[in-house]
Amino acid sequence: MMCEQGKLEEMKPIRTENVMGYEVVNAGATASVDAIMDWIASGNGCRWLACLNPHSYAISLKDERFAGALRDVDWLIPDGIGIVLASHFFGGRIRERVTGGDIFTRLNERLNRSGGARVFFLGATEETLSAIRNRMTRDHPNIRIVGAYSPPFKPIFSDEDNARMTAAINTAKPDILWVGMTSPKQDMWIHENRNRLGVKFAAGIGAEFDFYAEKVKRSHPVFQQMGLQWLPRLIHEPRRLWRRMGISAPIFIKQMIMEKVRLQRDRSFFFSHRPRK
Repeated sequence: MMCEQGKLEEMKPIRTENVMGYEVVNAGATASVDAIMDWIASGNGCRWLACLNPHSYAISLKDERFAGALRDVDWLIPDGIGIVLASHFFGGRIRERVTGGDIFTRLNERLNRSGGARVFFLGATEETLSAIRNRMTRDHPNIRIVGAYSPPFKPIFSDEDNARMTAAINTAKPDILWVGMTSPKQDMWIHENRNRLGVKFAAGIGAEFDFYAEKVKRSHPVFQQMGLQWLPRLIHEPRRLWRRMGISAPIFIKQMIMEKVRLQRDRSFFFSHRPRK
């Protein structure tokens, strides 16, 4: 069965709220996994998940194709304390940061308990994929890894690259596709190729591949609880991550303030021009 573009109303209902132009899940990790499990069990076609954080938001401001993909995604989770704070800033109800790693961990646990599923990993190096396969076999013996593919390391994939990747996935016939590239590359790849994929669920979970393979050490739980899980990584990998905090975070904060001012201005205009009885 080939993947078709989904409609939210066909899935198990899940709460979302608008955060600066994007519909973000505000129901938490458990409800998100419940909805995904429901779709895998009875859905017809492919649904996909992406993560929204201040960095991906900042990128979307200059990349309309990426912005369109984020608006078209079936589940957009608040992967970043900045999204949680933005929700609070605008009077929203998001109280829980939900990462791609949270979805990966909880969904695998549920699938393993329920009898398993067929999964495919796309992204990272052969070494990392091998480590993932070995750990998955230990952690979730009921889940069957039917394939893994390490794509060429290049900024843009060719048509031939995409054909080879989709062929490898469809030949393996997985239920679930985990994609571990950088964002927006991973999200754009799923969005642009989902109609060619015979999977029930696909998700771009980025750095989770390296975390799960234990190639990169996770931040201490204290940092994670404080929403500062990025700080130890920034200290250890400043050249790779400085752009996220040094450029994307200030852009995101500026956009928050501008949106707040706009909403207040529109509210004042509405009340000042409302007909009096």
